[in-house]
Amino acid sequence: MDYTLTEDQEQLRRLVEEFVARDVKPYWEKLGYEDFPWPLFRQLGDLGLAAIPFPAEYGGGGLDYSSYIVVLEDLSRLGSHLGSVLSVHGLPQLIINHFGTDAQKQKYLPAMARAELLGAFALTEPHAGSDAANINTRAELRGDKYILRGQKIWITHGGEADVYIVMAVTEKGKGAKGVSSFIVEKGTPGLAFGKRERPMGLPHHTREVFFEDCEIPRGNLIGREGDGFKVAMTALDSGRITVAATSIGTAQEAFDHALRYSTERRAFGQAISEFQGIQFMLADMAAAIEAARCVTRKAAWLRDRELPFNAIASMAKLLATDSAMKVTTDAVQIYGGYGTSEDYPVQALMRQAKIGQIVEGTNQIQRMIIARELLKKFKE
Repeated sequence: MDYTLTEDQEQLRRLVEEFVARDVKPYWEKLGYEDFPWPLFRQLGDLGLAAIPFPAEYGGGGLDYSSYIVVLEDLSRLGSHLGSVLSVHGLPQLIINHFGTDAQKQKYLPAMARAELLGAFALTEPHAGSDAANINTRAELRGDKYILRGQKIWITHGGEADVYIVMAVTEKGKGAKGVSSFIVEKGTPGLAFGKRERPMGLPHHTREVFFEDCEIPRGNLIGREGDGFKVAMTALDSGRITVAATSIGTAQEAFDHALRYSTERRAFGQAISEFQGIQFMLADMAAAIEAARCVTRKAAWLRDRELPFNAIASMAKLLATDSAMKVTTDAVQIYGGYGTSEDYPVQALMRQAKIGQIVEGTNQIQRMIIARELLKKFKE
């Protein structure tokens, strides 16, 4: 592996830095995080950043996942919060590109690449998050339509997104083999949304999503009936790499703040960066970030080469999000009392880091996946 960024990747980084400085930060300062940042999302499409790893024939950038995670990390490092938006938007694109029909690809992918349509991924339910095989949402085929009934929770972009990838049971009693996946468009009769939720650490809201005799065309089935669990796991394997990348960006931002502050804050007649205790904290923070970045890039490298990557993706997600939690917590500690104040950025970054340990499968689930892969050879 070569960890040196390519010329294309360096250009992407510069493009992101210019975009954040010119447009994103002034937008947040003026309007805050109350509403979904539609103007910024549209600009991602205008800049060619809304579909980086997807085929050019459908409007994508045609680049690899390694380039995609560079952009996601930098968007998060620069405090734009658009890294998480782009990561969530990418899951429906990945699913449609990988499993969709030609008609589905032509209908949705170019518009999603232009950021004209926003995507969402609807898997989690009140009693089925990490236990994805035990969802209760049902889809019944009647003639040329499917009728969906059920509820999803904590759906990022819920109520805002135009395109939802929904997992539902089409055959009871078969567990994972009875789950199918569907495309549901905003505005479909029977599709409804709950109140806006503001989970800790997420700048943008989530909502409950309800399906009340929601009728969708038979052609909105993705793949075949019973493919839904495979579809979801394929998306989550790649999604864990993107969560790792955004978490590394969050950790890097917190570290940069803490490092700078440690040289400015004085105590006992000297900068606190001169104290060995602070130096050890900074060294551990930097090492953790770099280690997580290397594993994340390896996961993307394997994916780009169509080599098995699910265990490494889980390792990347585990290391990056745990490291981000530790790094941001230490950043608050270095700031001392100021670190707990909303006038300083590190407390928000600590709350933001926490969500990474939960989404795309909790870190306890990641440990189960890694252990299962380690032990697999002894069961063959």
